[in-house]
Amino acid sequence: MDYSLHSRIRAGEPEAFRELFRAHAPLVHRHAVRVTGDRSLAEDVVSLTFLEAWRLRAKLRDEGDSPRPWLMGIAVNVLRNTTRAARRHHQALGRLPAKETVPDFADELVARLADADQLAAAQRALAKLRRGEREVFTLCVWSGLGYAEAAAALGVPVGTVRSRLSRARTRLRKLVAEEWGGIRTNGEPADRSGQVPGGRIPAARSRESHEEETR
Repeated sequence: MDYSLHSRIRAGEPEAFRELFRAHAPLVHRHAVRVTGDRSLAEDVVSLTFLEAWRLRAKLRDEGDSPRPWLMGIAVNVLRNTTRAARRHHQALGRLPAKETVPDFADELVARLADADQLAAAQRALAKLRRGEREVFTLCVWSGLGYAEAAAALGVPVGTVRSRLSRARTRLRKLVAEEWGGIRTNGEPADRSGQVPGGRIPAARSRESHEEETR
């Protein structure tokens, strides 16, 4: 296995980080948009993820075909911290006197990526899962990582990824029915390619609903 990119990243070679960014920044951004529902915040997550990757570059090990699991593990940690900070910020704003609402044009950009109402419903359902289940689901189903990649990103065994995803899918079937009946919840990643059989899962459409309509 040629781990030249890994060694170049550890050495802090600028061109290696440019390659890392070109290859994986879109994935990190899509993942962050779907988790947060906020395109502007997702851009901040991308920036923070790659800053952390630079800071932690010496911890990248020579394993796997790609540094993607290592990078997505960093992104997951950034999202944990970012969403906690955002929650505190919203709580603080909620304590302020009400004022006239100013339209946020960033919402229009998010709507172009995925239907805003359905994405919000998916996020509300996901928020009711345990954190480990939620992270496995978003990595495997929404961002297309395979079991082994998700396990490496989260620092857990592959069997844990499988069991958490199974629990998440079971719980989401009920939660999504309560939030929005049309969100797809039954995606399954491949072990190696990271692709979901039958194609990539959109954030806000249900394969099960589609199959029932076509029966």
